[in-house]
Amino acid sequence: MAVHIGIDLGTSGIKAVLVENLTQVISTASLPMATSRPHVGWSEQEPDDWVSAVFTCLDMLKIQSPQQMAAVRGIGLSGQMLAALILDKDLRPLRPAILWNDQRAIAECHTLLARVPDIGFRTNGTPDPGLTAAKLLWLAQHEPGAMSQARMLMLTKDYVRLALTGDAATEASDAGGTQLLDCRSGRWDDALCAAAGWDPAYLPPIVASWDAAGQLRPALLSRFGMTGPVWVAAGAGDNMGSTLGAGGTRPGDAVLTLGTSGVACLVDYAFHPGPDKAILTSAHVVPNAFLSMGVVMSATASLDWVGLLTGQEPARLNEQAQAIFDTGKITECPLFLPSLTGIRTPLNRPQMTGRMAGLHPGVSAGSLAYSTMEGVAFQFADCVAAQNATGVAANSVTLVGGGTRSDLWLRLISTALNCEVGLVSRSESAGPMGAARLAAVAAGAPISTLCERITIVRTVEPDPVLAVAMADRKAEFDRLIW
Repeated sequence: MAVHIGIDLGTSGIKAVLVENLTQVISTASLPMATSRPHVGWSEQEPDDWVSAVFTCLDMLKIQSPQQMAAVRGIGLSGQMLAALILDKDLRPLRPAILWNDQRAIAECHTLLARVPDIGFRTNGTPDPGLTAAKLLWLAQHEPGAMSQARMLMLTKDYVRLALTGDAATEASDAGGTQLLDCRSGRWDDALCAAAGWDPAYLPPIVASWDAAGQLRPALLSRFGMTGPVWVAAGAGDNMGSTLGAGGTRPGDAVLTLGTSGVACLVDYAFHPGPDKAILTSAHVVPNAFLSMGVVMSATASLDWVGLLTGQEPARLNEQAQAIFDTGKITECPLFLPSLTGIRTPLNRPQMTGRMAGLHPGVSAGSLAYSTMEGVAFQFADCVAAQNATGVAANSVTLVGGGTRSDLWLRLISTALNCEVGLVSRSESAGPMGAARLAAVAAGAPISTLCERITIVRTVEPDPVLAVAMADRKAEFDRLIW
């Protein structure tokens, strides 16, 4: 019996899965995460909240499955990317972490681009306030006291691994989002660090994503009921972890994550940057592969926002949107550009706000929900088209994430992309399942384990009738952008 744990540190919540032989989920645990927005456009979290939530999830797994917890040999982590977390000499946070969807560092993006004009072809993309380097420039300007004490830059899942093992490390899939890493070579770059005003001595060592980056501390072995030793894998950025968990390991594999944000992840064996289209390109978590990422900044987050406006839970909104669709009245729904936190791919407009057209007295919560799902589907189609234009193919498409609970959303995305989309079992847990796969290799499984195929349990085909209606609405949708 080979037992491993995969943990995904999402923006809105932490999820852990206890897995036997990488196929059978024995038990799961999850907790929500709070985000602070001190000012418009800001987004922060307390790093120790990540650690506390992960430890509590592991406590929950111990209660549910004590026998299997005793047999755990590896833990893997995937986590939200692009955070800026600065630590002091004792490796303690100097301030809250600035998250991927924070928009404060817009001016610093222009500074960074002026200093390194070809940065988009050396790092994972064109400067963006969501990426880490611009945030470092902002901190140097606005919080010099904290920066003067900074002795380590840490990413989300790496900070949690530090708490688990006591060892500081990172890996290239996540580090690519700092813009301090030369993505083609997978090494920290002194010139990029200088442009961002960061001392490369204050960066963790880089190891392979599937390598063991420490052992679980003895006190934690006891707390979680493990006999040990337990190896903790270097891990993955959340998009890479989800792509791996859904079987995206070969060129042409595309995994679309329909979560808080939406990400179109296309696997490639060559480094094909697309900075002019605000495409992010980083190392993947299988050998010799890269991941091209087109980003929809607000996906299920947009539906959550509609829920706040209407007082409806997302599940109820989905039911109401389905009812609108079933009655054939989608042409009476507004058009919604769900760029609540800007547009990344393909326009790189972080200051863009959401826009809606076609409001009338008959608009209901259900029609707003439909418009939201449709708008996100349109944005996914724009992402994939931009990625195709850079030379990265999407030959097979799999969908994962919380939004896959909606059959309507699946149909809209399939129709917008004009291709069949597949789902894997436990699609909502693709991130932690990918992390568990990395944990298995870190604990001694062969590296070929990473590339084992994942079974597609269901497919959704484009709807030709819906395609006609959506084509007309897409033309109007595009006008909202301009």
